[in-house]
Amino acid sequence: MILARVEGSVVATKKTGKMTGSKLLFVRPMVVDSPDATSLRPGSNTLVAVDQLGAGEGELVLVVQGSSARLGTDNKDLPVDAVVIGIVDTVDLKKKKIYQAA
Repeated sequence: MILARVEGSVVATKKTGKMTGSKLLFVRPMVVDSPDATSLRPGSNTLVAVDQLGAGEGELVLVVQGSSARLGTDNKDLPVDAVVIGIVDTVDLKKKKIYQAA
């Protein structure tokens, strides 16, 4: 699983029929690389993920990729490689809360 922040949405009016009605989000994976693990910072890459949960811009989400992505959708025949499977409430590391949803 990948912890990522929603940075925006992607609109594609022309797409394969199986994807009709699928909400697409532009997400950036988050990393913890400080020695004391006290904060999240944006990673350098981004990806587009299908969202069936209604996540919004700025929220922290859990994303799965690859074969697991299809298992996270209501339709296992969707041609997807990344899917939002959770909206994060809190992140605790080393007994410290480093993220709390608003």
